[in-house]
Formats: sequence, C-alpha cells, structure tokens
Amino acid sequence: MITLAIDIGGSGVKAALLDHEGAFLSERVRIDTPYPCPPSRLIETLAEISTHLPGFHRVAVGFPGLVRDGHVSFIASLSRASLEGETDPELVALWRGYPLRDVLIDLFKAPVRVENDADVQGSAVIRGQGMEFVLTLGTGVGTALFFNGILLPHLEIGHAPFRKGNTFEEQLGNVARKSVGRERWIQRVHLAIPAFDRFLFFDHMFIGGGNGRLLVDEVLPENVTLVSNKAGILGGIKIWNS
Repeated sequence: MITLAIDIGGSGVKAALLDHEGAFLSERVRIDTPYPCPPSRLIETLAEISTHLPGFHRVAVGFPGLVRDGHVSFIASLSRASLEGETDPELVALWRGYPLRDVLIDLFKAPVRVENDADVQGSAVIRGQGMEFVLTLGTGVGTALFFNGILLPHLEIGHAPFRKGNTFEEQLGNVARKSVGRERWIQRVHLAIPAFDRFLFFDHMFIGGGNGRLLVDEVLPENVTLVSNKAGILGGIKIWNS
C-alpha cells in the first residue's frame, strides 16, 4: 500500500510517496504555494505535484486550517491575497465550507484523508503518554493536542490571546519574526511555552514547523522536544493507521 502524503504549507506544498511503514519511496517534491490561492488554484497545484509522484493507492493531506468531516471551516493563510498580506473576505467566503476531501477523492481517484497539518505532524512524533501538545512554527502557528495517543478535536489555539493584545500567531508567526528579528522572536517563543502550559497543562510539548529549526541551539525545558519538519509528511501514514 503506497501513500501519497501531502503537506500544504503557507509558503510551499510538499509531497512524497511512503510505504506502509512510513519509509520514503521517493524524494520529497516541493512547489511554492500560489497566491492568491482560492480552492480551484490549490487543486491545480495538488494535481501538478501528483504528476511527479505516480503509483499511489491512497492519499493523506495535511491542511493548514480547520477541517471537519472533510469540509474547510477556517483557513487563515490561504485566505490572504499574498503570503504575508491582509485577509481577503472573498477568499474567506470561497474557502468556508469547501468540500476539500470529496474534491480530492474525485481528483486523485483514490481514498483521501484530510486533517489539519499540525494534527498530521503531531501524529508522527507523539509518544502516546499523557497530554501531549504539538506546536508548529511556520507561516503561522499550528497546534494539536493528544491524550494517551488519541488525537483530540482540533482547536485553533494559535489564535488565542497571548500578550500585549496579540494572539500567539500575531506574536510568533513569520511576519512577526521578520519584523522583530530572530533574537526577539526566540524570546517570545520562550515566553509562549509556559503561557501554553498555564491552560493546557501538557505533559510533553513538541515544536516543529519550518521556523522550529531556529531553536536548535536553545536550552528548552526537559519536557519540550524539537522535531523535524519532515513529520508533516510522515504523519500521513499515521492518520491512515489511526
């Protein structure tokens, strides 16, 4: 059973073929996420990336927003006219309620599972013990929660209040990192870890995403682990096996 695993990010769409145990059967293919990105344009991009990776039997998709029963409920990054631009109300309306899973089943002619991208990444790295919190730092801020290995209903925790009247995403997203610089951004991450713990009471926290690598030289609490961004692909097997 070969799985086409797709990780849709704010800046790029990555994909690879995985065997039934999660081993890579191909090189990872990447295409820049197009902007503006209404549903039709994303589908075109996914169709293009799949032409480089033939021979799959099923598909797993990590989507950077809230997906319930295969329908998009909320998507921040793809609702912007440009990668770091303002929210476009027309794009918000186009994405709200979009039947992404059904459209992809028709596109790929194969079974498809679509989950939030942080949920997918978390599925690849958790240990299955207690309350585990996954934080992805990239274009925006993604989160996932697991209890004893079970994925809990997805919440957009990155949009919760953090400090100085801003949300976690407004303080830790890529726009903020570029604005305040690497050192101040890292200081904010250090402040965010206990801030999350004050209301999540996690036993372990995992930090991933493209900007997670900026923390590689930082001294983090014992119950915080940095994880590879490849988990966004590898989690594709986990969501099929869960």
